[in-house]
Amino acid sequence: MERSLRLHLPPWLHEWLDVIVPLAQVAVILLLAWLLQWLLRRLLTRLGTRYQLPDAVIKPARNLLRWLIYVVAALMALERLGVSSDVLWTGITGFVTVGAVAFFAAWSVLSNLFCALLIFTTRPFREDDVIELIDTGDKPGLKGRVTDIRLIYTILEDHDPAHPGALLQVPNTLFFQKALRRWRGGVEVRAMTTG
Repeated sequence: MERSLRLHLPPWLHEWLDVIVPLAQVAVILLLAWLLQWLLRRLLTRLGTRYQLPDAVIKPARNLLRWLIYVVAALMALERLGVSSDVLWTGITGFVTVGAVAFFAAWSVLSNLFCALLIFTTRPFREDDVIELIDTGDKPGLKGRVTDIRLIYTILEDHDPAHPGALLQVPNTLFFQKALRRWRGGVEVRAMTTG
């Protein structure tokens, strides 16, 4: 195609073809990407109306498709501008891998920090309270007196006779995953039975 253009264009424009043709191709790619996402957005809106799907389903699907189309269009445009698709793919997968590993590594720390914030604001227990984490049903779990509430973990003084005075460092997320039994101020309150 470029050869036939060179035959019909003046010689001074030949050197500009190496710039004009890729830019025109990029413009066509971006225009087609915009048109495709517009059509898919309308299609999803009609499907949502026809089948009475909630907006909570339609909006994320539209956003996902839009971003997917734009990323593919950007990759195609960069390839037309001379960037190797292998280099792009290697860079993107490397970046995504590092991001996923970093997110996974920081996830437990972040969740413990968030749970510490919840402990400080909702106050399910306080220092000097005796608490017990119940595994399932009435099965006893960790039990001890709260000596300190920190950002990552809470320190309990163990109430197990086999380990007198031992300190337990319990991750803060555990308090929101299991049932919690609490005695205020370290005094175990026995439930009264009626007979």
